[in-house]
Amino acid sequence: MTTRIFHNGHVLTERGFERDACVVVEDGHIVAVLHGDAPTGLDRIDLQGGWLAPGFIDLQVNGGGGVLFNNTPSVEGIAAIGRAHRRFGTTGFLPTLISDDAEVMRRAIAATRDAIAHGVPGVLGIHLEGPYLAPARKGTHDAGKFRVPDADEIAMAASLDNGITLVTLAPERVPAETVRALAQRGVRLCAGHTAASYEQARAGIDAGITGFTHLYNAMTPLQGREPGVVGAALDADHCWVGVIVDGVHVHPASLRVALKAKPRGKVLLVTDAMPMVGGDAPSFDLYGETITAIDGVVRNAAGALAGSALDMASAVRNTVRLLDLPLDEACRMAAQYPAEFLGLGGELGRIAPGYRADLVLLDGQVRVQGAWIGGQ
Repeated sequence: MTTRIFHNGHVLTERGFERDACVVVEDGHIVAVLHGDAPTGLDRIDLQGGWLAPGFIDLQVNGGGGVLFNNTPSVEGIAAIGRAHRRFGTTGFLPTLISDDAEVMRRAIAATRDAIAHGVPGVLGIHLEGPYLAPARKGTHDAGKFRVPDADEIAMAASLDNGITLVTLAPERVPAETVRALAQRGVRLCAGHTAASYEQARAGIDAGITGFTHLYNAMTPLQGREPGVVGAALDADHCWVGVIVDGVHVHPASLRVALKAKPRGKVLLVTDAMPMVGGDAPSFDLYGETITAIDGVVRNAAGALAGSALDMASAVRNTVRLLDLPLDEACRMAAQYPAEFLGLGGELGRIAPGYRADLVLLDGQVRVQGAWIGGQ
């Protein structure tokens, strides 16, 4: 049994960051959070006054380290993406497949299953962002890939048996009985890339949708007489919403409105990251089209936003700077709340006894100084 103690830093507990706390880890799990002087005689990790938070969990990772999941749906591709994002504090993630053909989906699901089985660090499951989306709100997705799933495709989309599956769909495009069938198979469902009315979005929620993918982006807006998907997302207290806090995708004032409208714990950070995160090349190919990041903003050839160059540490920094939230709450939006959305809130996302020792060490500028997955 390996016992390790993290000490001499600020530790995020239920009470916020505590200066006199230390964390005891045995065989990859937290066994105690102590206050006062750290015990001697153990393998000690000196946090040097830094801020120790739960490792970040990102539900929307299209790529990283120069790899796009669609182009490299393999164990090696997933591992490369995970390594790139771990540098920025992400210790749990869903490799995210942008709308594609059924065969690519099968390969991506199989690769995710194998990555989890072989212990690739940080892989929690898969996010299928499409192809059950609305052409009117397609963003950078290829509408030629869009379709309504039949029984065989429902079974395929729900076939990951050793991890979480998240599917983003347009509720007005997918029959309620299909949404319900996916939910009954244990799939987490988000509305996104949707032209639905408020009523259609609420019908999707009734059928099993519990989240909204990148709130405000690629969905019908909130208006006085037409609340749209944004109105449904803000009105449904039990639903979670993911937000991209990069100062580009959504105006900070709109995000502050969402924080005031939603119950605490229902707004979570995502990156929608593309291959340039943790990579050297400023561009990549998707559907045969070159996507490029200029001044940190990722766009396709037509100039439309095409994912982001955002990492989770930057998302946390931006949440503090742009949304006027304290660092402890920004960290919860990056760790605890995503874990709870995935149904993993009893094992990930907090620094508490019984939780896996997925941890990130931040300095005073919210830069990552270290990241541990299962204490390693």
